[in-house]
Amino acid sequence: MSKNRVVVLKIVANELTISAAAERFGLSRRHIHRLLARYRDNGLDAVDPRPRRPHSNPTSTSRLVRERVVELRRELTAQGLDAGPLTIAWHLEHEGHRPPSTSTIRRILHTAGLITPEPRKRPRSSYIRFQAAQPNETWQSDFTHWRLADGTDVEILNWLDDHSRYLLGCTATRRVTGDLVVSDFLRVTDLHGVPASTLTDNGSVFTSRFTGGKNAFEYVLALQGVRQKNGSASHPQTQGKIERFHQTLKRWLAKQPPADTIGDLQEQLDRFRDHYNERRPHRANDRATPATAYRATAKATPATTTAEPQYRVRYDHVADDGKVSLRRAGRMHHLGIGVEHRRKRILALIDDTTVTVVHLDTGEIIARNNIDPTRSYWRNTTKSAGRWPSR
Repeated sequence: MSKNRVVVLKIVANELTISAAAERFGLSRRHIHRLLARYRDNGLDAVDPRPRRPHSNPTSTSRLVRERVVELRRELTAQGLDAGPLTIAWHLEHEGHRPPSTSTIRRILHTAGLITPEPRKRPRSSYIRFQAAQPNETWQSDFTHWRLADGTDVEILNWLDDHSRYLLGCTATRRVTGDLVVSDFLRVTDLHGVPASTLTDNGSVFTSRFTGGKNAFEYVLALQGVRQKNGSASHPQTQGKIERFHQTLKRWLAKQPPADTIGDLQEQLDRFRDHYNERRPHRANDRATPATAYRATAKATPATTTAEPQYRVRYDHVADDGKVSLRRAGRMHHLGIGVEHRRKRILALIDDTTVTVVHLDTGEIIARNNIDPTRSYWRNTTKSAGRWPSR
């Protein structure tokens, strides 16, 4: 029995006066008079302590929003996409709802049993984070492994903008080679411009710094004035953004039907790239999508002077007949290189008047062809060997 009931019953039974009850039970006379009024109006049940919680809360989360939070968690998780409170809040806002705080979303998910306890992690504040100030200031690149439906191991080459986390390129292949890195890099630069620098590990497809000389990728970067940066050996944290991206990519792929072919896998990667860039908010971008962050700021460019010629770069092999085909202004032209250079890997450096052909393995200039839009065949104007100047 509550103290309020005891007080009222003893006063009603004339066992205690109001003053004596106040002194004995530590209550004010005014409060006891309120209790007696409640008793007279509504009986003994009315004297029990009343909850202080208001009957309504205008700031509480509506049932519709609470249900949508749970639905979004399940939908995004089933698709292999990020389903944290920040992402859920972003989706709610874009659906026209007023999102509650992330702590409220977390409580809703916890009440619904949708949060799995994880081991305590190192706090984010303890990490030293580096981020490029502009889009195209630094591109991170690396490749990761995946398996097709029949168990075949394939590799996925990725290019990620350090500033915005924009996924510039995502290519599936049997094996990432030095040739693929060069051709894929040039393809991405045609779409997004040439970066000021790149950041990769020390894999042989990216650098020959530990074996002497230069590989094809290093020649391309030097010719375009791109600064090459490589992480320390056995220290993948330097390329932390691309390493963390691979986790996101694989979590999404694991929720998709296994791809039968590389072509099928590439279709999945194209869909993922569109979603990742355009419809996935990123915590590092203050909840903006990578595409929004990439387009919001002027792009950085290689640190070259305006007096230097601007080249368009084409990667190719010399055909067995000693020629290389080149499309310019919608018309196909053929460059005479020389049969002695057949099957060599080359870079064609194209400016307004001249095509300069460089042998990738040696850096030797093996041909110069004057651009003549009226002719389909451009002959080699020099047979003397030269070296492309290093920067």
